[in-house]
Amino acid sequence: MYRIIQKRNWLFLFSGLILVPGIIGLIMYGLNLGLDFTGGTKLTGTFAADRPSGPAVAELLSPLELGQVTAQTAGETDMIVRLPTITNDQRQQVIDAIVAAHPTFTETAFDSVGPTIGQELMRRAVIAIILVLVAIILYISWAFRRVGVGPVPAWVYGASAIVALVHDLFIVVGIFAILGHFFGIEIDALFVTALLTVLGFSVHDTIVVFDRVRERLLIGREESFEDTVNVSLNQTMVRSLGTSFTTLLVLVALYLFGGESIRNFSLALVIGIASGTYSSIFVATPLLVVYNEWNKKRRR
Repeated sequence: MYRIIQKRNWLFLFSGLILVPGIIGLIMYGLNLGLDFTGGTKLTGTFAADRPSGPAVAELLSPLELGQVTAQTAGETDMIVRLPTITNDQRQQVIDAIVAAHPTFTETAFDSVGPTIGQELMRRAVIAIILVLVAIILYISWAFRRVGVGPVPAWVYGASAIVALVHDLFIVVGIFAILGHFFGIEIDALFVTALLTVLGFSVHDTIVVFDRVRERLLIGREESFEDTVNVSLNQTMVRSLGTSFTTLLVLVALYLFGGESIRNFSLALVIGIASGTYSSIFVATPLLVVYNEWNKKRRR
């Protein structure tokens, strides 16, 4: 049997080493918010031959006086042009200007979001995540309300799960802050969907372990609470790792072959579910023992 709980300080240290770079990146660079949250226009096109650079296209459109224009290459032949919110007439002017200089250009997609809608989406995304976290802690506290035989009250189970979920959120968001700064990866509405999915998957694994702890407390075979938690982890770890591994195989396949539109969504899920599996086993459950040890010292 693996002595997982007894090595909890090393596990917490490993989590810190993963979290710190992401938090620093989030503070220094922030998130590269996409069109869904900032508002504006995104025009995507492809060049059959001789694709110009992004700055060259932005310079080409400067005489139109549309405001700040940025252009970025994508893939082998595509170009993404971002502008303030524009009319259909201005959109046609943009296309005509590019085609005049590069006749092989063809528009493939056009998206426009008003700034008010973008701010509303951001507000709703934050509210959704907060409501999910509150609902989770209330549910876990209710589900474990009858764990009266153990030394840890029900609310600690909920609080430990929330700490693990916040751990997962910061890892995903921190990594995307770094990727956004160095590789231009944007945060859109699908990213929020990925975060909510990660929260659900992570808390599912956590509840499985907590429920096994509850069962073994009722049986009362181990000498200490630490031993009970360690046995419970060993009994559920293979199941949790197996479930997560098969899920990650599907997500990696989606990332590699699912197309450009869902690539960042798949990447967020891969990072989040890997982090969620780790936190369920090596963060949330050891926190129960940490609280118990602290509580015993406090009572002395």
